Amino acid sequence: MPKRGYHHGNLKEALVNGCLKLIEAKGPTGFTLSEAAREAGVTPAAVYRHFEGREDLIAEAARQGYEIFGDLMEHAYDKGQPSALSAFESTGRAYLAFARKFPGHYVAMFESGISINRNPELNAAATRALGVLEKAAEDLSQHIPADKRPPPAMFSAHIWALSHGVVELFARGSPGTISPYPPEDLLETGIGVYLRGLGLISPDA
Repeated sequence: MPKRGYHHGNLKEALVNGCLKLIEAKGPTGFTLSEAAREAGVTPAAVYRHFEGREDLIAEAARQGYEIFGDLMEHAYDKGQPSALSAFESTGRAYLAFARKFPGHYVAMFESGISINRNPELNAAATRALGVLEKAAEDLSQHIPADKRPPPAMFSAHIWALSHGVVELFARGSPGTISPYPPEDLLETGIGVYLRGLGLISPDA
């Protein structure tokens, strides 16, 4: 029997938590709103008090994920200071750590097809989180001669793509993509190769 008596403030959170469990189990398109309601212990009609449909529910899960992600990225960036190199490498590791610890949020954010422009709150959370990586790249790029310096947005996009690829292929148990090396090592060495190519790390380091 669905539970009754949820207060207005925690019904929404219960639904998001139910959504996250279903995303982890079935993927972002593998469940219905009724299943999310059942997972949260409420009637299907209760969902519509807060969400117009499944995509709105997933968008809220993504927004919460970007808030957590942004906090982790900022902490990683601050922890690496005052070295621009250390701060940059730290944000890359934080990406992998987030994907491991918050798989439901990660999928809602990056694999659900939900645009970060769906609503202003989601856009603001995503912009803040992804902006940390770009800031770290901008700091580090100042150590590259101006004529060889990639734009910070390109610099951070390269590392984001590398981090995302390692997560997708080797950190989330994708079939047929078992690596003999830990994902952390793959990411660390990949970033190292990239930074050596830009002259930011000594070839002998």
